Amino acid sequence: MTASDLNSRGKQVLRLEAEALLALSENLPSAFADVCQLIHGCSGRVVVSGMGKAGIIGQKISATLASTGTPSLFLHPSEALHGDLGRLRPSDVVVVLSNSGATKEILLLLPAIKSIGAKSIAICGDLSSELAANVDFALTIGDGGEACPLGLAPTVSTTAMLGIGDAIAMAVLELRNFTREEFARFHPAGSLGKELMMVCEIMRKGEQLPLVNDDINLRDVLSVMTTTPGRPGAALMVDENKKLLGIFTDGDLRRLAEIGQLPLDEPAKGFMAAKPRSLNDDMLVGEALRVFKDLHVDQMPVLNKDSKQVVGLIDIQDLIEVRV
Repeated sequence: MTASDLNSRGKQVLRLEAEALLALSENLPSAFADVCQLIHGCSGRVVVSGMGKAGIIGQKISATLASTGTPSLFLHPSEALHGDLGRLRPSDVVVVLSNSGATKEILLLLPAIKSIGAKSIAICGDLSSELAANVDFALTIGDGGEACPLGLAPTVSTTAMLGIGDAIAMAVLELRNFTREEFARFHPAGSLGKELMMVCEIMRKGEQLPLVNDDINLRDVLSVMTTTPGRPGAALMVDENKKLLGIFTDGDLRRLAEIGQLPLDEPAKGFMAAKPRSLNDDMLVGEALRVFKDLHVDQMPVLNKDSKQVVGLIDIQDLIEVRV
């Protein structure tokens, strides 16, 4: 085959798979909303099962559900028939995938699922199949054939299964009112999860928070900055109610040195930046990083959203350490 032939084949496969998804979007299975409501109301877990390529798609669907607030696991049908059915509970919902609707291992699961008392959902290509007839709800992905030139390798069918699985997961996510903060809780190691952490999770607080009162001199401010654990590059001036009055930073110290002034024994409030920009403690870390970039600063105080008291300090290095 020439390069042109290969490109044509690639385009054809993608077109056939895209057409299958478009057809699904225009003719969503009639039971789709019922399935979403059933999964949303599930007090147990959503157990997904499938053989071969359908099983691999099932693993991805289960993972997507789990990461978006729906407890889920994948159950291999062969292992299920050899003892792992003990994982099922009456409160579970079982989703089984089979394009033909005639996969032997899947059909053998159905009586056991029913006897346990779990609800069942099928994602298949044929609503007249034995599988579709023996579950509580059946969603058809259509039977438009495969993109394989032999008509054998699962391609269009598995793409359609994945599409309908993603559609269910995203609809249920909305039913749950699943938030960005909850998503971050399930993705603590990912870059997106880190951006969705809140400022209060990474800010300097307690003994690492360099607070000074409004009658302190500059010498003592520098001492606080030096002796505070973590060596913050700033000190925060507060009143008796911990309300923010100003900030003094390493940059302010350098600017004083450059003009030949270092009045160490004078009141620090004359050299502090009054009413500096601040972050709220419930702000997302990704949003905080954008503020840092816009203002071109290295440190920012953190205030409690409700009381407006100083509760923390964020240094640009803190953001770098969590690899945002």
